[in-house]
Amino acid sequence: MLGRLPTIRYALAKYALVALFALLVAGCGSEDPYRTVDSDAEDGTGREYLGREIADVMTSEHGALWLDRPERDEEELPQRLLRALDLNASDVVADIGSGTGFFTFRIADLVPSGRVYAVEVQQALVDTIRVRAERRGLRNVTPVLGTASDPALPENRLDFALVVSSYHEFAHPREMLEQLVRALKPGGRLVLVEYRAEDTTTDITDLHRMSEAQIIREGEEVGLRYRETIDVLPQQHIVVFTVPFD
Repeated sequence: MLGRLPTIRYALAKYALVALFALLVAGCGSEDPYRTVDSDAEDGTGREYLGREIADVMTSEHGALWLDRPERDEEELPQRLLRALDLNASDVVADIGSGTGFFTFRIADLVPSGRVYAVEVQQALVDTIRVRAERRGLRNVTPVLGTASDPALPENRLDFALVVSSYHEFAHPREMLEQLVRALKPGGRLVLVEYRAEDTTTDITDLHRMSEAQIIREGEEVGLRYRETIDVLPQQHIVVFTVPFD
């Protein structure tokens, strides 16, 4: 037995070196999904993902004014969107990029036996959601402070995730979608709502609009299954994905 120890040590050392080499090769082979591009757009970031330049995020002050503008109900028809989502009363929903709660509180009324996670990356907006939920007496709203690459949601918890007019601004769209897949239950739905790039009649700038094909491409890139596009809004795509069971 003692005579075999050097052989065993050699075998273990060899195995460790092979494993380390494999890890190094895997690390070298992995590619950054983003690339830097020359951009002359004022609202561009100079970072591109799958051929799309990521749009810059509106500042907190201007963003809040835009989200709470009085004409938003007429322009976006949120009730029409919510009816199309076909939520159940007990659904657990995440409102990603919830802003000041425009959709969060509407969804909370539709899922009285469920829960709404209102996810934002700015502490001021998270605090705003919390205060407004308390004032409305809504106990099924949970404000969440996420990051640019992680919505900080529990694993395998969600029935539904909604991202309205903010996915195009995600600094790390691939990582965010991967984390949403992780948070959704098998069969759970993810809906991306974006202004149509195909519609040139709106005053929304190019980088703040997305084509249906681009949305589908980015969703399928992380393993989501494209289900349908619901065309009931005047200016926006409603693109629905599901998380596969297998």
